[in-house]
Amino acid sequence: MPTSSHPPIPAALSPDPGFVRVRGAREHNLKNVDVDVPRNALVVFTGVSGSGKSSLAFGTLYAEAQRRYFDSVAPYARRLIDQVGVPDVDSIDGLPPAVALQQQRGSPTARSSVGSVTTLSNSLRMLYSRAGTYPPGQGRLDSDAFSPNTPTGACPECHGLGRVYQVTEQSMVPDDSLSIRERAVAAWPPAWHGQNLRDILVTLGYDVDKPWKDLPKKDRDWILFTEEQPTVPVYAGFEPDEVKRALKRKDTPSYMGTFTSARRFVLHTFASTQSEMIKRRVSQYLVGDLCPLCEGKRLRREALSVTFAGMDIGALAALPLSRVADVLREGAAHRNAPVRKGKKSAASENNDHTGDHATVAGEEVAQRITQDLIARIGVLTGLGLGYLSLDRGTPTLSPGELQRLRLATQLHANLFGVVYVMDEPSAGLHPADSEALIDALDRLKAAGNSLFVVEHDLDLIRRADWIVDVGPAAGELGGQVLYSGPPEGLAKIKDSQTRPHLFEVETPAYTPRTPAAWLQLTKVDRNNLRSIDVAFPIGAFTTVTGVSGSGKSSLVSQVLVELVATELGSEVEAEDEEVDLLDRVAPPGKGGHIKGGLQGITRMVRVDQKPIGRTPRSNLATYTGLFDHVRKLFAATPAARAKRYDAGRFSFNVAKGRCATCEGEGFVSVELLFLPSVYAPCPACHGARYNADTLKITYRDKSIADVLGMTVAAACDFFAEEPAVLRPLNVLRDVGLGYLRLGQPATELSGGEAQRIKLATELQRIQRGTSLYVLDEPTTGLHPSDVTRLMAQLSKLVDAGNTVVVVEHEMHVVAASDWVIDIGPGAGDEGGKVVASGTPDQIAAAKDSKTAPYLAQVLRGSSSDQTSSKTSHSRKA
Repeated sequence: MPTSSHPPIPAALSPDPGFVRVRGAREHNLKNVDVDVPRNALVVFTGVSGSGKSSLAFGTLYAEAQRRYFDSVAPYARRLIDQVGVPDVDSIDGLPPAVALQQQRGSPTARSSVGSVTTLSNSLRMLYSRAGTYPPGQGRLDSDAFSPNTPTGACPECHGLGRVYQVTEQSMVPDDSLSIRERAVAAWPPAWHGQNLRDILVTLGYDVDKPWKDLPKKDRDWILFTEEQPTVPVYAGFEPDEVKRALKRKDTPSYMGTFTSARRFVLHTFASTQSEMIKRRVSQYLVGDLCPLCEGKRLRREALSVTFAGMDIGALAALPLSRVADVLREGAAHRNAPVRKGKKSAASENNDHTGDHATVAGEEVAQRITQDLIARIGVLTGLGLGYLSLDRGTPTLSPGELQRLRLATQLHANLFGVVYVMDEPSAGLHPADSEALIDALDRLKAAGNSLFVVEHDLDLIRRADWIVDVGPAAGELGGQVLYSGPPEGLAKIKDSQTRPHLFEVETPAYTPRTPAAWLQLTKVDRNNLRSIDVAFPIGAFTTVTGVSGSGKSSLVSQVLVELVATELGSEVEAEDEEVDLLDRVAPPGKGGHIKGGLQGITRMVRVDQKPIGRTPRSNLATYTGLFDHVRKLFAATPAARAKRYDAGRFSFNVAKGRCATCEGEGFVSVELLFLPSVYAPCPACHGARYNADTLKITYRDKSIADVLGMTVAAACDFFAEEPAVLRPLNVLRDVGLGYLRLGQPATELSGGEAQRIKLATELQRIQRGTSLYVLDEPTTGLHPSDVTRLMAQLSKLVDAGNTVVVVEHEMHVVAASDWVIDIGPGAGDEGGKVVASGTPDQIAAAKDSKTAPYLAQVLRGSSSDQTSSKTSHSRKA
């Protein structure tokens, strides 16, 4: 049984705050862990990716706190709550109530926004309802009338979405030089149904062989937009002349076909299909535009006629939060200004239904609501989120931004005696923004709360009161508490992979590569980017830096990707599969231009942190393609050939090979009514996912289920003589994923793990040296030792002649770049400019760059003495 180190509690924590005592934790890969952690302190859980730190913080401590809370809830109410399971642990003592702040998107939709997540919109609607300036003769509106998500508030034209969607001739016929027979009407289905519609047009007498642009406009409009649905005889396979003769002779047709215009097909299919793939296909023919009635503000005209500080609620919600606070102050000050006797303000006059008493009440409401809003917005701006607007959709936010929004809500709640369990709150934060985060955490701790934080950021780790280091490695090689105590004590733990990065930090000398050419973007105009020019070196490693919200992702993940895709003639994959399709069909707006072409780039690859699959059926083996080779090996065994089993037999997604009871899931769900649903191993296959006949076939004494249960590292040894399988396995091991099981479900993978699987899938391909790789914050969720592995793989890509562009906040990655583009200087309207571009040394010397001082510190390197002194100073502070 692993032992835990429990040094004396540091003086900074006295008087004795008590401990949370965990005994026998076995969740996921934890090896019967015993550990004590102090309350009323900032406790940071560290360790390499997959070591078990989240299993201890979230899977054990938070899960147990939530389970205890649910035990106090009425049984009927428990049925309505999404409960977590019971953690596998012997005992936990001294555990207060817990609140989890995780990096999860929830359920993003076109109607979810910053205002709704923070509940600021609720207060703002009440302010406009009770204290807004109404036009003469209009009665007071309830707060629901100021919400686009209610029938009383939503604009009747766009139903509260702010956009209207339609199809146009250009969207449905992208190439008008083609004829109808050549599928000029791209919006029609590609298979038999599309051919049917073309055959119907032949019967109706339309020329299907003339280029679309040469057809009369009257004909084009009818084909695309008519609501008529004539049913006519169809002569399949006949030429137009033969169809005419057959109609004249009244020959028996192949069948009777009903015509549907392209617009009707697109709109009906989008609204009614149950297939996500088909819906995604037809959505590309929809064109979104601002609603002409509400001008994109999503509300009825009656609500938009009410103002506060001279602005309607839609205009105010579109401002950056920092500006909203200023407007509210100005509005409150104006309302509180003395009014000459005998004359009332416009607001007072329109709201004065019952005399001076109502006027005084309105002023009181305005003052109290504006004070509350200003205070809450102050917390958000203090966390570096002042650049966000209330109407900013949550699907466009990073997980780190969402977590900080939730953190701000907790700061305002002023809870006491709570454990806050956080998942990398520094994710997506520039070092300049991290100070505000640390101040916020200090405020929560000072209020009498405990902070249990899973974190990789070295500066935040140094500021901790207590460190729990989990490891030593990942997966089966982890799951032990190597150290539990004050930060300085970790210096003595030799097995810790965190220790060298905290106490032995040295930045090796690095000579930037010489670019082969330059990819120049001109007049880039997107979001807060205002007509900027920027150049990316070809055949080099480029990092784009800047504070959160400065415009980095707008430049790289949007403009660069879209312009290169257009130049290469390829489609841009949707940034987030979870985003509502209606959000995607909106036109991208202004972009920019590529000057001088791509000069040798023939392919672009985006490597992001989106999941590699949404269900447990998707896993590492299936995504990388190595499972195809494994199944072929099983199908080639003498036993399989004797039974005529093909490779499909060894797929758990195919009926002939999978277990019929669990249908290849490996588990069954047991509903317990008042308790959380329990997922138990399938009683028929015992979790193997395959039926008994399939499991009888073995390759080197291992069944197909045994292979899926292997780790990547074990599989490398097992398939050492099979190059087709070994190649992807070796790459997965090289990017630090040797601990993952081949059959590990996609739903169990972190965003960083998913990104490295995608990168490994690319690395196993033969490198031609002409690809552009684009990564947005690839180090998110990675331990410093994992970052080193990742950089080694990315460097291999560049050494092979490829080009790599990353958006990144990790200064060690920036320091190892060939070229750096710093965007800023601030966030939102205060950013969007190229502050500096050059080698890391040149950026570190840039005067106006907020990145410069942090990069300079890394380039100088820091000795263990400097690190220790900084740690000591930070903890005293």
